[in-house]
Amino acid sequence: MTASLIHDASHHRFELPLGDGTAAVVSYRERDGVLFLDHTEVPPAHEGKGVGSRLARETFAAIRADGKKAVPLCSFLVRYAARHPEIADVLASGA
Repeated sequence: MTASLIHDASHHRFELPLGDGTAAVVSYRERDGVLFLDHTEVPPAHEGKGVGSRLARETFAAIRADGKKAVPLCSFLVRYAARHPEIADVLASGA
């Protein structure tokens, strides 16, 4: 279906290539080792196929692996975090 998640730190984003020349994306701002996840985008042709959930799951896993914390700001990631207590360790205090 898709390739592995890419962390493009120079552009402050995580990208999940979708095999058709498009990618699902999470963009962020970083401050003091905390990533403020401010936008998630899944191309319309891939909506409703679990791409957003995979993008979220792999993004939080990458943040955990980097030893950083996250604050979800976009509505999709806020809802994802609320439904997935297994990522609580990745969330910054008060997130």
